[in-house]
This record gives sequence, C-alpha cells and structure tokens, in this order.
Amino acid sequence: MVSIPNGSRRCSLTNDANNSQSAGLQSPHPWRGYFYIAAAALCWGVSANSGKAVFSGHSLWGLPPLQPLDVQILSQSRVTIAFLVLASLLLLVRGKKAFAIGRADALRCMGLGVLGVAPANYFYYYAISATSVSIAIIVQYTAPVWVLLYMVSRGYERVTLARVFAVAAAVLGIALVIGIVGQQGVHLVWMGVVASLLAAFSFCFYTVYGRTLLGSHDRWQVIAYALLGASLFWIVVNPPWKIAAAHYSSQQWIFMAAFAFSSMLIPFSFYYAGLRHLDPTRTIVTSCLEPVFTILIAATFLGERLGLWQVIGIVLVLAATVVVQAPQAALTSDKVEQIVEH
Repeated sequence: MVSIPNGSRRCSLTNDANNSQSAGLQSPHPWRGYFYIAAAALCWGVSANSGKAVFSGHSLWGLPPLQPLDVQILSQSRVTIAFLVLASLLLLVRGKKAFAIGRADALRCMGLGVLGVAPANYFYYYAISATSVSIAIIVQYTAPVWVLLYMVSRGYERVTLARVFAVAAAVLGIALVIGIVGQQGVHLVWMGVVASLLAAFSFCFYTVYGRTLLGSHDRWQVIAYALLGASLFWIVVNPPWKIAAAHYSSQQWIFMAAFAFSSMLIPFSFYYAGLRHLDPTRTIVTSCLEPVFTILIAATFLGERLGLWQVIGIVLVLAATVVVQAPQAALTSDKVEQIVEH
C-alpha cells in the first residue's frame, strides 16, 4: 500500500463533515458498528436468496422467471447502477462539493473499487458458477483468518485467545450452517476454489484498506469513488455496446436494478458505516452473519429445511460475534496511518 501525504489527510466536504468523520473514528461506538455490519449481512442474505430464487427459475416479486444472467453483467450492473444512484443523490443533496477530493486520494478510493469491490463480486459469483454454493461460501468466509493474520503480523492487533476462538468459531460455524460438514462426496472444482480464495482476499482488502481511507475521508466519498473505480473497470472489460448487443429484457433490467440496491448500495453503505466503529477483525467476523441470515431466510420463506448441524453452526457464529466484542486496545490514529503507509 502507498502512503497518503499529510497535506491530504482532510478531504471531507465541509468542516462539519470533517469533524463528524474524525470524531467517528476517535470516539467509536462498537454496538453501533455491530448493528451496521449485521444490517449489511442481512441485506446480503436477502439478496442471496433473491438471486437464488431467480436463477433457479422461481418467480420473484410477481415477475415471470428470468433467463440466467452472466456472472460478468451481474457484477457490472451491481456497481454501475449503485454508483449512478449514489452519485445522483450526492449531487442533489451536496452539489459538486460531494466529489471535492484531491486527485491522489480519489485514485486511492477508486483503487479500492478496482482491487477490492469489483474482484470480490466477480470471483464470488464465478466460484458459485464453477462449484457449489457451499464450497464458495466456506472458502470466501475464511476471510476472518486472513484479516487476523495480516493485522497481527503487521502489529496492528494483538493475538488473544478470544480473537482466535472467534475466528475459528465463525469459520466452523459457517461450515455447519451451509451443510458442508457431513456431506458425502463433496465435489471440489479447483477453479471454483481458487476463485473463492481470490474473492476472500479481495474482501479482506476492501475491509482493511477501506478502514484506513475512512480515517481521513468522508464515508460517502469513499463509497462513491470506490464504486466509480469499479464501474470504470467494468466499462473497459465490457463496453456499453456489448451490453446493448446482449438485448437484456426489461424484467432482467428491473432485477439488476433492484439487485444493485439490495446487494451493493444499501449493504455497502452499512458496511462502511460499521467500519468507522470497529477494527477490521471484528468487522469481518461479524460479517459472517451473512450465511446465517441466508439460511434462516431460505428456511422461513423458501421452505428449506433447517437441520441440527445448521442450528449448531448458527449458535457458533453468534457466539463468535459475541466473543469478538471482548475489550481490545483500539487502533490509534497512528496505527491507522501505519496501515496505509505499509
């Protein structure tokens, strides 16, 4: 990672926004952070079931069953539509000052989208298409392990029994929740496993690096420029004329727009709100609630059976989110800056 010049440490829209953002990191409210991350996980759980219903040929929102969407267009439409909506709202509420940020800082935020948001989305959906949903989720949600190892190796967090237990319990709990434990003949497709790992590393990156950007920037600026970077990346990979040539139906566009809200704009906003109050390890362990919400919603609304092992897994994940709340030395502003500089 690159260092941020001291002169560009404050790039919020107004002095009030600066003071509010700075105070949010200096005086965090952990319980508020857990609520925000849990809300993001709930949104992701809802969107996962929406996507599952659509791609399995079920009717959703009273619409006829849709033709399957390509992984690439699903990833691209999520970030592009989310960016267009957020940018319009920011311009309406704040005017041109909404994007008043230094060029170098804008590029850093856009890099978050190119190296974090875009690949995390794409590789996750590719993994699902190449292997089972269970394998994709369990590999991606090894992310707490990688975040803890990185933070400890760089000296930003201390190794404690509570943190190790929380990470292990979260990963094991997810394995139980998605039903991978006890399955016979689990089929691993290595391309899918590799894609899941890349999704996990991308998830780690936009959690850790995003936390550092929030130390000196307004949350909405970070999100907007990250979505802009991801959108521009996808425009290069899949230009508009190729999208037009695909002749997607109006029902598919309606789904993609709704999916952009439920799976990207709303949960991403919650996630980065939570990052203002929690360190990366606590944040990413709490995000492990997503598979729990996914299974519970599927059992409630799609009639899927909830077995004993899944219940045990849910308890483990919940236990992990409670244990990880044990008091720890908070990241100081110096430590936050060191994450960026190294």
